[in-house]
Amino acid sequence: MDRTRSEALFQEAQRHIPGGVSSPVRAFRAVGGTPPYLVRGEGAYVYDLDGNRYLDYVLSWGPLILGHAHPEVLRRVQKTMEGGLTFGAPHPLEVELAKKVKRAYPWVDLVRFVSSGTEATMSALRLARGYTGRDLIVKFRGNYHGHADGLLVEAGSGALTFGVPNSAGVPETYARLTLVLEYNDAESLREVLRTRGEEIAAIIFEPVVGNAGVLVPTEAFLQALHGAKEYGVLLIADEVMTGFRLAFGGATELFGLKPDLVTLGKVLGGGLPAAAYAGRREVMEKVAPLGPVYQAGTLSGNPLAMASGLATLEILEANPGHYAYLEDLGKRLEEGLSAVLTEKGIPHTVNRVGSMLTVFFTEGPVRTFAEAKRTDTELFKRFFHGLLDRGVYWPPSNFEAAFLSVAHTEEDLDQTLEALRHAL
Repeated sequence: MDRTRSEALFQEAQRHIPGGVSSPVRAFRAVGGTPPYLVRGEGAYVYDLDGNRYLDYVLSWGPLILGHAHPEVLRRVQKTMEGGLTFGAPHPLEVELAKKVKRAYPWVDLVRFVSSGTEATMSALRLARGYTGRDLIVKFRGNYHGHADGLLVEAGSGALTFGVPNSAGVPETYARLTLVLEYNDAESLREVLRTRGEEIAAIIFEPVVGNAGVLVPTEAFLQALHGAKEYGVLLIADEVMTGFRLAFGGATELFGLKPDLVTLGKVLGGGLPAAAYAGRREVMEKVAPLGPVYQAGTLSGNPLAMASGLATLEILEANPGHYAYLEDLGKRLEEGLSAVLTEKGIPHTVNRVGSMLTVFFTEGPVRTFAEAKRTDTELFKRFFHGLLDRGVYWPPSNFEAAFLSVAHTEEDLDQTLEALRHAL
């Protein structure tokens, strides 16, 4: 494919923007090469500056469950835009979207809108600390909860040690307020609850991990998570990625989870910046202006984002068959990828839940971050570019989930598998 114009623009961008990008993974550092500049999307396809067409499995990293440029979503945004872009004041669509969130998550009493998943998780943790009066947080290796300082931490030298910063600019003293455990290690979680439970404000976790590749929770791990309530520890389900994607009620519905708080984003905004944290009344009433936990945002509840999100959720609620379709499509893609890789004699493991999927180039099972890191990243680079050069846009990192939309078809899957055969 000719990507001359994208290559030239990327060179120029690097003179004006750090790394040439507004979010690191877009720079293709993990796979090498130059990112295409995407200028248009339609259904399951995107088009770059040079006029190349790609079958899209990134979908803006998950929000576009209906595909690109869905006509009804665009109509609702355009209609709302005619009245203005932003007011910094209450808007009727906030109320409607909050009611829709509560329909999807019936245990939720109150919803607070923000503009990004990072804001949602950061605010939920502040709220948990304010509600419990405790300082410590538990997170899991490979779970990504945005770029707030207290969450950019990695495990220390032992399984139950305090976190240490994995980003410059994060004070070590702050990182030490986060305990980092292995995802799916139920016994370590029980042990830290037994020894430090009275000091822990909250456990934050991804019900299905998407930023270590897709990791699926074990039943034992989910049971251990819910044991946190015995110690007065709040359970925060980070559903920024999985909310409204794995089911209308997200992973909470799919796995029968009982968190105290949930964070939402991506699909919630339907393609525009919107996120939220939500939960039980007694906890959420601690948020200003009702309580002492402060959080604010100039563009929170932005009318255009509320319109886009509401249109998307209305379509999903009115068409429950969409989730069955995505499950069937996901299963077909999982089995097809595995069949082609087996045919070519390439060791692999395909992890999938619904419309989220990752190909790891290692023998399975892959349940933990440590196991995910065994993947052959050099082989993934060839996999990625082999697909990209044949018109298939896969996430440019082996540790990012691929996504399907209801705009994808069986013919699109056939095209993907044929491209993979040729690439290999």
